[in-house]
Amino acid sequence: MKKLLYTLLAVSFIFSACEKEEENCNCGVITNDEILDNDCYSLTIRNDCSDNYKTLCFDYDVWMDNQVGGNFCVTNLDSW
Repeated sequence: MKKLLYTLLAVSFIFSACEKEEENCNCGVITNDEILDNDCYSLTIRNDCSDNYKTLCFDYDVWMDNQVGGNFCVTNLDSW
């Protein structure tokens, strides 16, 4: 009975880890930052799940608080 309980616990842990990984597919590593002509403070992010790159505009405070090489999650965007 104990062995069955440990097995069920291990299986549920594996499935919860997979679900958590899927939820973070809007996160990645910042590969570039620059200021564009239209007052766009841009960050280029390489997605952790797909390895695709996306360049997005942010306000000055977000841009200044995040450095190239750092991890960044975009909360209002689906995976890219």
